[in-house]
Amino acid sequence: MTTRREVLKYAGLGVGAATAASVLGVTVNAKVTANQAQPPTKPAQTEVTDKSGKRLAAGAEIAWTKVAKKAAPADVIVDPTKPAQTILGFGAAFTDASCFTLSRLSDSDRANLLHTMFGQDQHALSTGRIPIGASDYSTAAYSYDDGAADPELKRFSIDHDHDYVLPTLRAALNANPDLFLFGSPWSPPGWMKYSNSMLGGNIRPENIPTYARYFQKFVEEYATAGVKVRAVTTQNEIDADQGGRMPACPWPEEDEERLVAALGPLLEASGTKIWTLDHNYNLFGRALDQLSRPRFKKYVNTVAWHGYVGTPEMMGNVKQKFPDVEMHWTEGGDDYKFPDYLTNWSKWGATFAGILANGPQSITMWNLALDERGRPNIGPFDCGGLVQIHSVTKEITQTGLYWALVHHARAFRRGCVIVASHAANGDAPAVNAALIGQPAPSSTLTATPNTAAMSRVYHTAAKNSDGSLALVLTNPGDAKDVTVACAGQTAKISLTVDSITTLRWS
Repeated sequence: MTTRREVLKYAGLGVGAATAASVLGVTVNAKVTANQAQPPTKPAQTEVTDKSGKRLAAGAEIAWTKVAKKAAPADVIVDPTKPAQTILGFGAAFTDASCFTLSRLSDSDRANLLHTMFGQDQHALSTGRIPIGASDYSTAAYSYDDGAADPELKRFSIDHDHDYVLPTLRAALNANPDLFLFGSPWSPPGWMKYSNSMLGGNIRPENIPTYARYFQKFVEEYATAGVKVRAVTTQNEIDADQGGRMPACPWPEEDEERLVAALGPLLEASGTKIWTLDHNYNLFGRALDQLSRPRFKKYVNTVAWHGYVGTPEMMGNVKQKFPDVEMHWTEGGDDYKFPDYLTNWSKWGATFAGILANGPQSITMWNLALDERGRPNIGPFDCGGLVQIHSVTKEITQTGLYWALVHHARAFRRGCVIVASHAANGDAPAVNAALIGQPAPSSTLTATPNTAAMSRVYHTAAKNSDGSLALVLTNPGDAKDVTVACAGQTAKISLTVDSITTLRWS
């Protein structure tokens, strides 16, 4: 059975280069005009995380010189005249478990941590996912209308969330008032389903209009509580039942279309958007089929992706057919039992490069915070948090994934536009996609780049509204010198072993 914890395997972008190129040829809501590229006028400032212990440490200034005649091609070539998608931001999920874990900190420690993570003068995270009711990462299974059948939703209440979920969200919004929050349901209330349980099973079609009102009430009551939900996905992992081991609800396409038709008019007044799929790359065919249906596309123009099964260039199949469609990457993460859980920033840097090469405007990871055993957890998986907070000592530990994510969040702020970059041999626009090796025996999540991939440098570039540029370079292997070229200028940079390096210049 395919679940979200399947091992993600990347193929080289050489296989899907044509698709990726089509993605990079499309400007999605771009706010930055791509004029003729201006040569760099100032040295590039650098920021480094690496195996030696550096974490977002200021590095050496990198000088630019004019490209010499007959010079060999640079290792990484940035082309600001070829824009792709506009960035919304980077973040993680405010699961019930994450909010509970954060609530165990003192008020000041929680506020300081959230400011460090979401403050735009700090690590600059700017997106967050909210489960609509319980997910597998909750203290218990719950909906906002538990009990016997309640077709008029007289019993609907978000009281559960007033204890620690909403206070945590408001604290995060205090750190970043422009935090983009979107909601995802794992299951309707049990009484709406054939199974009479949140743990797997389909919704009864006659309850779909009532379920649409359930979404509407969630959005309205959250707004009343001071938390604006800017988008909702129709279902987390829409094609998975999870064997009845956790809150889940598979949706046939025709039933999801009925939900969208009922929900669309209800959310128009709030401006809350509807996103579809919220599942793996390999389900791109479903998205293609649904977006071709006028009744569906009237209310849905956004696809949400998970990265556990398939390859990122599969997203390009949707972008090629529907250039106007927006895309967001809404879930992925680590197993806390992985031996490199705290140090695998290079794996994730390569992973993010592969994602951003194929069109998504945001990357939102799984649990924002969990304890040292990946808890609270009512499901069957061993996920780790973006940060780990010890259940007894309350010690806060940042993971490898955390450092990779905040490198990208700081470099690629909301409104910047991803631009083309490629290797000296022209291999793959924007990135040399991560080649993933064989999974570890107990692996349930993303595997680490294999030896063949360790010698490569992974890269993503973007242009800001003020004309400045940023480039993130991920080097999973040994230390090496690389050259970067942009608009007739070249710069040489020394990349340390197992590192992520951000360059910024104007």
